[in-house]
Amino acid sequence: MTLGLAVPFTDPAALVAWARRADEGPYGRIGVADRIVYDNPEPMVMLAAMAAVTGRIRVQSEVVLAPLRDPVLLAKQSATLDVLSGGRFTLGLGAGAREDDFRAVGADHATRGRRMDEQLATMCRVWAGEPVAQGIAPIGPAPVSEGGPELLFGGFVPRALARVAHWGAGYACPAPPRSAGALFELVRQQWRDVGRPGEPLLVAQVNVALGPESTVAQARAALLRYYAFAPDLAEQTLQAMATTPAEIRAMVAAHRDLGAHEVMLSCWSGDIEQVDRLADLLA
Repeated sequence: MTLGLAVPFTDPAALVAWARRADEGPYGRIGVADRIVYDNPEPMVMLAAMAAVTGRIRVQSEVVLAPLRDPVLLAKQSATLDVLSGGRFTLGLGAGAREDDFRAVGADHATRGRRMDEQLATMCRVWAGEPVAQGIAPIGPAPVSEGGPELLFGGFVPRALARVAHWGAGYACPAPPRSAGALFELVRQQWRDVGRPGEPLLVAQVNVALGPESTVAQARAALLRYYAFAPDLAEQTLQAMATTPAEIRAMVAAHRDLGAHEVMLSCWSGDIEQVDRLADLLA
């Protein structure tokens, strides 16, 4: 099992430094989250900057909310990132839950799932070099990864998870261990049902804060602010955050025992020293 790192919501210049430091450590990938109505960096732009200053680590959207975006443009951006990174780009996709994000861009929240399925078909045509409409030439650049960049999908419901087997390479699981096992097994079963060889990549996600009390306090405040729209969910997520060496080791071990191939350590504090602290703790 390998480790990944999901960076906090902070300014772009700081996240470039996070990427450089993570590239020197044991991490397999570094992830950037997506929101519209929030003060986070736009993920595709941020990942391009991270790809430019790293040479080994995979850069990943954690996850891009596809129904908020035009599929042809998203496919072109993704192919560009795949080329720029030398095949180190992972496109994590999700349908999105926050209605304010959809209102901000004039997208329909109610039909987001169906639209996402249509988007995936279009994006795969772009990556295959096929025209997306009659009389329109193929859209480049051609990705360096065969078939397009590595695709991961987030979500909880069976319809969302089925996209892994039909379109993707794996599943980005945002659930704690008590729920992740059943979700992992559903993804594996859907994978087998469509006759895919091998097994899906299973990537778990764990919210962490490792450091002095100021680091933990900053992480808790950031998490509560992010989930302010749902106080009950905020409190549950806060209680599940791992903030001690023992808790972090236990959470990683629990996901490993469930069969996760990678654990993404999601940092909510801007304390960059966590990159090295977590690496040393879990080496």
